[in-house]
Amino acid sequence: MRRINRWSLLACAAAVSLLTACGSMTGAKSGMSFFVTSTNPGKGGDLGGLAGADAHCQKLATAAGAGNRTWRAYLSAQPVAGQPSVNARDRIGKGPWQNAKGVVIASDVEQLHTANNISKQTALTETGAIINGRGDTPNLHDVLTGSQPNGTFIAGDANSTCGNWSMSSGGAAMVGHHDRIGLDDSVPAKSWNSSHQSRGCSLDQLKSTGGGGLYYCFAAD
Repeated sequence: MRRINRWSLLACAAAVSLLTACGSMTGAKSGMSFFVTSTNPGKGGDLGGLAGADAHCQKLATAAGAGNRTWRAYLSAQPVAGQPSVNARDRIGKGPWQNAKGVVIASDVEQLHTANNISKQTALTETGAIINGRGDTPNLHDVLTGSQPNGTFIAGDANSTCGNWSMSSGGAAMVGHHDRIGLDDSVPAKSWNSSHQSRGCSLDQLKSTGGGGLYYCFAAD
C-alpha cells in the first residue's frame, strides 16, 4: 500500500509540474482588454496606417504588463487605390472588454455599439489613468476612429481617416468623445465613436478641436 501511494504521489507531482510548465509557456491572459492610448505616436493622424496603430497599442499594452494579448486599434479605413475598406468593429474580436480597473465596458460587439459603458470614468489609459475631457485643460476628449456610429467606415469622397492614418497635415478624421460630452445634447455630441470631423490631421490641428490624437485599443483575443 505504501508503494502504491508513493508512486501515486510521484505521478501527481509530475502532472502538476507539466501543467505549471504549460502555463508558463502560454501565459495567462491579462485582465485588461480595452484602453485609450495615453499618447499619440507623434505624427498626429499619421499612425503608420492600421499596422502602425496596432503596433502602438501593442507597445503601450506591453509596457503596462498586458503584452500577452493581441491588441488592435479601433480605427476604420476607406477604400482607396484598390485597397478594400476596413471596419473598426471587425478588427477588435468578440469581447467582452474591460478597462485597467476591471470595469466591463461592453460584453460584445453589439453592446459596444448600442449600450456600452464608455465614459470619462471608464475610458482609461493603459495605466488606468483618467483622460482629460471637456472642461479640463487641455481638453483631450476627441478620440480618432474614422467610423460611423455602428463602427463601419464612412463611405464617400470626404477624407475621414487622415488618408487611412497616413497624413500628418491637411485632411481630416472622424472622432468620438470619450467623455460623451459635446457642445449640446445631440446624439453626435454624446457619441463615443462618431461625433465630428477634426480640423486637420496634424497634432496642432487635432488639439485645436479638443483632442491629442488618441485612439481606442481593444484586445482581439
